[in-house]
Amino acid sequence: MRKILITISTLFILNINAQDILPLKERAEFINKLQKDRFNNLLPKLMEKTGIDMWVLIAREYNEDPIIKTMLPPTWLNARRTTIVVFSLDQKTKEFESVAIARYAFGENIPSIWNKEEQPNQWQALSDYIISKNPENIGINTSSYEPLADGLSKYHYDQLYNVLPLKFQKRITSAEDLSIAWIETRTELEMTVYSQLVEISSAIIREAFSTQVITPGITTTDDVVWWMREKVLELGLDTWFHPSVDVQRMDDSDLYAFDGLSKFDIIQPGDLIHCDFGITYLTLNTDTQELGYILKPGETKAPDYLVSAMKDGNRVQDIFTNNFKYGATGNEILKKSLEEGRAEGLRPSIYTHPLGTYGHSAGTTIGMWDSQGGVPFTGDHPLQYNTAYAIELNTTVYIPQWKKDVRIMLEVPGFFGEDGFRYIKGRQTELLLVGPNQAGLDD
Repeated sequence: MRKILITISTLFILNINAQDILPLKERAEFINKLQKDRFNNLLPKLMEKTGIDMWVLIAREYNEDPIIKTMLPPTWLNARRTTIVVFSLDQKTKEFESVAIARYAFGENIPSIWNKEEQPNQWQALSDYIISKNPENIGINTSSYEPLADGLSKYHYDQLYNVLPLKFQKRITSAEDLSIAWIETRTELEMTVYSQLVEISSAIIREAFSTQVITPGITTTDDVVWWMREKVLELGLDTWFHPSVDVQRMDDSDLYAFDGLSKFDIIQPGDLIHCDFGITYLTLNTDTQELGYILKPGETKAPDYLVSAMKDGNRVQDIFTNNFKYGATGNEILKKSLEEGRAEGLRPSIYTHPLGTYGHSAGTTIGMWDSQGGVPFTGDHPLQYNTAYAIELNTTVYIPQWKKDVRIMLEVPGFFGEDGFRYIKGRQTELLLVGPNQAGLDD
């Protein structure tokens, strides 16, 4: 297998096509290796930690459980027929087994043990297997508040419940904690490639925020959005959400991404330009927001007041990530960070979410843009080690020269482990400059 990691020669030279993005076959080989590691090394630990003896996942084609989607073999685009996967752990002996009770083996990592010729009824075959293992509890994917942990359909629940003897029916329980742990926990192997994803995302943004793409006075924010979509497609990657690009400028408008109008704005010299962008690659996702400045004729740098505003945004990041503590809830971290930021005279807003196999993933939510007083349920989830987050926030800064507020909106992937918090591939600390003196891009 070719090496996974890539290198960008400089910060601004963006020959993305030359990067070593794996072809599909080699991606499949790597994903298979990644999944094997998660099944055999991570999952038993999570089942032991959450006290689940048996985890039963059931899905069918085009109606996949969100957990099943993270487990699909790389050559499967959907579940096949009725797909049943069962993981069992003997809490005393620590013996672990993963099987598929399905017509096909679940890829290379999970064999099928169902012999349809001997037992034509798939549900009875599932019941027979459960009885043979005699688990103390049977975890299923139901949750009152976490959608990614609530993937078992009513039909499949009924089929499972009705086929089991009474004593096993009583052992059915929610695997909510296990489902969340499976989704939110990152492995060492995953983290060896996560920096590549972030690097690719930032490289695309840096090319988008350049005169190779933007001609001030002509190019619209929507033009840049669609260039980004085309660039991702050209690279053989996926976006997990439609990007946004917006501007703030010295006039009486409020050109924010959600005003329904700014996507049609023509980008002008002197604009503060912002994007929200994320890609999917090797089962993982990025979510990134960066800021640029459109140089006016004769300018070689951004105005000092915008440089200072950017520093305020970085300061909010520092305050926030310094409060990442194992076991602290998202709501506790949010409250402490907002109070500390305001005590320094800042005007922060924090809306950070877990990041990984889903963009808006399961785990500790730390604020929402419209819930700065805390988030029920997901905000009460305690921070765990080996988890990744989109550090998403903004601070509002009054610009006297513009006679208005601007929002310094930043988002960057980060990782929290036993050694504390770190950015997966650094963070933006300077505005990207778009103009004729753009280093590394233009003559």
